[in-house]
Amino acid sequence: MFNRRSLLAGSTLASLAAVSKAAMAALPEPVIQTSPDTQAPLIPPTGRPYNPVVTLNGWTAPWRMKDGVKEFHLVAEPVVREMAPGFKAHLWGYNGQSPGPTIEVVEGDRVRIYVTNRLPEVTSMHWHGQRLPNGMDGVSGLTQPPIPPGKTWVYEFVARRPGTFMYHPHADEMVQMAMGMMGLWITHPKAKHPHIADVDRDYAFLLNAYDIDPGSATPKVMTMLDFNLWSWNSRVFPGIAPLVARQGDRVRIRVGNLTMTNHPIHIHGHEFEVTGTDGGPVPRTARWPEVTTDIAVGQMRQLEFIADEEGDWAFHCHKAHHTMNAMGHNVPTMIGVDHSGLAARIRKLVPDYMVMGERGMHDMTEMSMPLPDNTAPMMAGEGPFGPVAMGGMFSMLKVRRGLRRGDYTDPGWFQHPPGTVAREVGDAPPATSAPAPAPQASDVEVQVRKPQGHHNH
Repeated sequence: MFNRRSLLAGSTLASLAAVSKAAMAALPEPVIQTSPDTQAPLIPPTGRPYNPVVTLNGWTAPWRMKDGVKEFHLVAEPVVREMAPGFKAHLWGYNGQSPGPTIEVVEGDRVRIYVTNRLPEVTSMHWHGQRLPNGMDGVSGLTQPPIPPGKTWVYEFVARRPGTFMYHPHADEMVQMAMGMMGLWITHPKAKHPHIADVDRDYAFLLNAYDIDPGSATPKVMTMLDFNLWSWNSRVFPGIAPLVARQGDRVRIRVGNLTMTNHPIHIHGHEFEVTGTDGGPVPRTARWPEVTTDIAVGQMRQLEFIADEEGDWAFHCHKAHHTMNAMGHNVPTMIGVDHSGLAARIRKLVPDYMVMGERGMHDMTEMSMPLPDNTAPMMAGEGPFGPVAMGGMFSMLKVRRGLRRGDYTDPGWFQHPPGTVAREVGDAPPATSAPAPAPQASDVEVQVRKPQGHHNH
C-alpha cells in the first residue's frame, strides 16, 4: 500500500503498482457527464480564485481538496458521443465523454490525478506541454509501465506555468487517439501577468477527426489522412454550439489540435491576435492582427479579440473539405454532365437514385436524400435564410448588445437592421465574350487530369 509520502518520494511511476483496495476507497469519486451540451463554467469552490473557461460542447471536471492538494479522477472507458443530432459514435474517452472533461487549476497548485483504466487494453496518460518530473510524463515503456485494464494509477506534480495544455495517451496512441481519447488542461495565472489579459469570455475546444463509414458508429483507426468527419470536441456542425458574446466583451478562444493535419482557423467580422501557444503567453510586442491562424498538429493557439460587431459571424476551419460531414473521397466530379433522360432510366432500376453534382453540390443541402441510419448529413445546418451549406468544423460567434454577464444562452438569429442585408437587384446580365484570338500553329489543347486520391487534407 502506498501513502502520500511514499508516492512523493519516488520520482517516477515506473515502480508503482496498482493502487490497493484500501487506497481505492479513499479516491475521489469520478464524475461522469454524458450530455453533449455546453455546460456552464465551473466557479472554483475551493482553492485560489480564477475566471473559469467554457468548454465548447463540454465541461470542467470537479476536484477534491485533500491536504492542500487538488485531486481529480479520470476514467478511461468506452463512451457513446452524440456528434450531431441523430448521429452517435462509439468512441473511447474519459468520464463518459470524448473529449474528456477539462481540468482547470492555478499556477503553483499541487495536483494529484487518479487514472482508472476501463478499456480492453493498456493505456497511459501524457500531460501535453507540462513541466513535470520525468516519471510523471506518461510515455508507456519509457517513463512508466502501461496501466493495465482494471487498474488505477496516480500522477502527481505541481502546475508550474500558466497556459493551455492537453492530455492524451502515449500507449497504443494511434488507436486510442483515433478513438477520441484526449482532453484539455487549463492552468490559470496565480497573479496578474504582464502578458495575460483579463477577459470577459474564455472558450476552449479541441480539434479532432474521425473516419466513420455511413451507417456505422465506430471509427476506422487505421485511417491516416482520409478522414470524413472533422470535428470540434467530437461534434460536427450543426451539432457544434455557438460562441456567444456581449458586444464589447474581450473574448479568448483556446484551440488545441490533435488531428493528423493542420487547420487554418478563420473568423468573420473581427480581427484577433494570437496571445498564447502551448509554450506560454506571447509577449505583446510579438503579436499582430489576423483573421486566420494555422494550427499545426499537436499545437495550441490562444486567440483574443474585442467582440465589437453585432451579428452571427461564421467561425470555421478554412480547409473547404473540413466544413463538410460524411464525405466520400471517391465521388466523381459531375459538373457539366447532362443527365437529361438518364436519371429517369436509372430510377427504374434504383428507385431512390438522385442526380448529384451536375450543377455543383449546393443542391445537396436542399435534397432529402435517404441516408443510412446513424449518418451525419454532409451539409445540414439551417439558417434564417435557408440551408447553411456547411458541416464539420463550423460554428458561429454570436455577438449581441445587452447580454448579461455570464449569459451563454443561444440568443437566436440576429435581427438585421433595415437595409443591412445583401439583396436582389435584378436578373443577371447576358454574358459577353471578347473576340477569340486567331489560333497559332503552336497552340495545343491540354487535357487536364485531376490526381486521384486525397492525401493532403
